[in-house]
Amino acid sequence: MSELRVLASGLRFPEGPVAMKDGSVVLVEIERQTITRVKPDGTTEIVAKTGGGPNGLAVGPDGAFYVCNNGGFNWHVEQGMLRPSGPAADYTSGRIERVDPATGAVTTLYDRCGDAMLKGPNDIVFDAHGGFYFTDLGKARARDRDWGAIYYALPDGSKIVEIVQPILTPNGIGLSPDGKVLYAAETETARLWAWDITAPGVLKKQPFPSPHGGRLVMGLGGYQRFDSLAVDATGNICVATLINGSISVISPGGYLVRQVSMPDLFATNICFGGPDRRTAYITLSGTGRLVTMDWWEPGLRLNYEA
Repeated sequence: MSELRVLASGLRFPEGPVAMKDGSVVLVEIERQTITRVKPDGTTEIVAKTGGGPNGLAVGPDGAFYVCNNGGFNWHVEQGMLRPSGPAADYTSGRIERVDPATGAVTTLYDRCGDAMLKGPNDIVFDAHGGFYFTDLGKARARDRDWGAIYYALPDGSKIVEIVQPILTPNGIGLSPDGKVLYAAETETARLWAWDITAPGVLKKQPFPSPHGGRLVMGLGGYQRFDSLAVDATGNICVATLINGSISVISPGGYLVRQVSMPDLFATNICFGGPDRRTAYITLSGTGRLVTMDWWEPGLRLNYEA
């Protein structure tokens, strides 16, 4: 494994990194409720203050940032690590937001789909047609939790449709290199699911006994939990893996290529940047760090990524 380098520290539960053309990385700090830019020298600046709990982040076709806002968490420190614990006291719902990168202006696009309120939007990916898929993990309370869902929406606020429901704690989401397969990671089960895409926002569903029409790519044994994911240029799915504290690289055919250990139980996100996309940026959320390392394969270029 190549050397792991710390690019920035002191972050407040960072997630959702996006590698920018200028060498900076824009990410969310969920506890601080901000969109934050980490410059190549490791210094930071606030791009926007969203409130709630900014979680997933992506660049849209207009160059703006689109944010999955989970509505906010309570927080506490345990064993020297910051971690979320249940909904915030002022939580009302989750939402999808657009952030102007120049002014920091925040606009709410969606807080519901029909009669269903968004509970805890988590991660987001844009397709080549200008729409985006996003997961809603839901919220966990002291004695019950929400079922999750996956949605497809347009960035102008004109359309949102529920495409998968119910699903337990859907978290990371991504597309295959040809854009024909949607992947989603389930946190509590450490399972990676896939659906074939037949049209923008339309999925081919598997029959029973699939719980939601997805086909199982792989599940990990032991006490491991899945967070966000990124796809590399060869089609492997790189899933940030909690508790184990690693990045699990899974082939589309369903075998574990490798697990790359990280010095944090809460390795939550990975993205790729650099001139050849072989630089991996990984958020270590419990200890508040953004780290970087050279990667084995180049990352897949995301739609609308600079």
